[in-house]
Amino acid sequence: MKALKKTLVIGASDNPSRYSFLAINKLRQHQHEVVAIGNKKGTVAGVDITTEMEPVDDIDTVTLYINPRLQPAYYNYILSLKPRRIIFNPGTENTELQQLAVDNGIQPVEACTLVMLSTNQY
Repeated sequence: MKALKKTLVIGASDNPSRYSFLAINKLRQHQHEVVAIGNKKGTVAGVDITTEMEPVDDIDTVTLYINPRLQPAYYNYILSLKPRRIIFNPGTENTELQQLAVDNGIQPVEACTLVMLSTNQY
């Protein structure tokens, strides 16, 4: 049995045309617990999207769906969660946050969450 990975989706959206929407659905299909933060509240696959950076325990993975220029507001929050890894989906690559991750013992991964889930590499 594969280990389930509690995942924080940053940049979550209830818009079906957004990749974060697809990722939340696929994460839930794979039975991963999902926490979601977006710029407006909503619900996707039974997951409530919050607009607040609330404390969350036991986050394994943070997956990013926000532009690198918006990411600095999340740096301290992400690092405080002490995730095992941060997935930088296409278009979210950020060398500054990647270096902060490494400096804090967090694995930065440049990949697509959807592809990782589809190929059993998540």
